[in-house]
Amino acid sequence: MTLAYRAVAAMQLAPPLVKSAPGVGQIGLVNMPVWLWVEKTENTWGPIVRSASVPGLSVTATAHVKAVNWALGDGNTVRCEGPGTPYDKAMGIKDSPDCGHRYKKTSRELPKCTYPVTATAQWDITWRSTLGDTGQISMTQQAGTQLRIGEAIPVLVDPDGGEVAAPAKGGCG
Repeated sequence: MTLAYRAVAAMQLAPPLVKSAPGVGQIGLVNMPVWLWVEKTENTWGPIVRSASVPGLSVTATAHVKAVNWALGDGNTVRCEGPGTPYDKAMGIKDSPDCGHRYKKTSRELPKCTYPVTATAQWDITWRSTLGDTGQISMTQQAGTQLRIGEAIPVLVDPDGGEVAAPAKGGCG
């Protein structure tokens, strides 16, 4: 079993590479789709295979992410069985086909005016020794991001060309 953990340590499993649309520095809108995905690399998604040995015994371990659980900062969670689909502008305002969310409230009242979003990758690791022993290990890796969600505010226009005051803004500027 110690060799199995040595093989897993050699994998250098890393936290998920979190991506979203809207992305960091952008503002999403209430009731509009948010797309969530993780970038796939050997160390953040798998499959990854590593071995560890001592004289007369070798263990080979194979790891891959089974699912990503997203805590969305508004009390909701989404479980995505795959990495999610990267957003492309051609998608317009459609929902993500496999990993997304719609916020019902702005993030205006929250610290930093953002929802804290956490992605937890669930790793499935199986191992086999040259003596025929097998086993399973489960691990998680976690990463986060911040999503700022605002609301579309109508602007009144005076048809006679006069000045119209814009609606007051919240504390997020």
